[in-house]
Amino acid sequence: MNIFPTFDGHNDTLLRLQENESTGLQQFFRESTTGHIDLPRAHKGKFGGGFFAVFTPNENYEVAPDKFVTGNSYDLPLPPQIDQQMALAFTTRVAANLFKLERASSGKLKVVKNTEELIYCLKNQILAALFHIEGAEAIDTNFDSLHLLYKAGLRSLGITWSRPNVYGEGVPFRYPSTPDIGQGLTDHGKALVRECNDLGIMVDTTHLNEKGFWDVVELSDSPIVATHSNVHAICAISRNLTDKQLQAIKETNGVVGINYAINMLREDGGFDTNIPLETIVKHIAYIAENFGIDHVALGSDFDGTTVPDSLKDVQGLPNLQQALSNYGFTIEEIEKIAYKNWVRVLGDTWK
Repeated sequence: MNIFPTFDGHNDTLLRLQENESTGLQQFFRESTTGHIDLPRAHKGKFGGGFFAVFTPNENYEVAPDKFVTGNSYDLPLPPQIDQQMALAFTTRVAANLFKLERASSGKLKVVKNTEELIYCLKNQILAALFHIEGAEAIDTNFDSLHLLYKAGLRSLGITWSRPNVYGEGVPFRYPSTPDIGQGLTDHGKALVRECNDLGIMVDTTHLNEKGFWDVVELSDSPIVATHSNVHAICAISRNLTDKQLQAIKETNGVVGINYAINMLREDGGFDTNIPLETIVKHIAYIAENFGIDHVALGSDFDGTTVPDSLKDVQGLPNLQQALSNYGFTIEEIEKIAYKNWVRVLGDTWK
């Protein structure tokens, strides 16, 4: 079958490269056996690009999930809020690396700022990198940094990672659990949604709790998007979306990028990586069949999570498209899932 380029809703490749700052940027241009994305493997897997996230981690925060598992349930502790100035400094440094990659790529990677650039890259085998921030801790409440980052190329913003911030509350990594945890957006959070709408920055509801999600639905005049989330009816982890949330995304002509995290895919919420590609297809098919093919895309979380052994890394994307075909998706539907739905929603969002 014809393999389409994949444009993907989320990766943490910049953070992985930052962790090896002395050699990280050079490593991106060499094929590796570690991590999920580098340029040679991206070409082999027909990875057309995606949302390159900048995430500010808490210092000295590491959680071994197995220490918090009780039977078939778990509730991982969240780190505390982080300082805005520290987050901004880290964000600036990591975002600069994205532009350094662009400069060093000899035209093989481009930071895209509008849909015309995105479509051109997808048609010409240029890796399209969308500058995204995961968790708005770097944004001051006057939004001065938001405007500067927009001018630098920021085109998508997740209000929260799972920890709370001045704008809202995220969900913990809890199974089984609904996403209805905590309070809605703060007044600053509501103002942030409006400011992003005015600028043409996509607002990402991934990691946001349910009350915050409904605040975004009420406030936003752009499509509702979850860049890397899955179906709660299949896997009842707090991070996944309920049918009511999926219906709201449909009604705004938005989209969900399906996450390849094993514990968000498996019905038991577990961490066993031995699952087939059909487990990913099951989440895609649920949204397509119940809410429409226009409202589901891909949002791997490559380099930020543990993916099924059957996928392994970005080179496995053609096999995923074949699994979609085997399930019964048409060529036109696979093309929408692979990249067209993201292109449509970004076009409806960006100024």
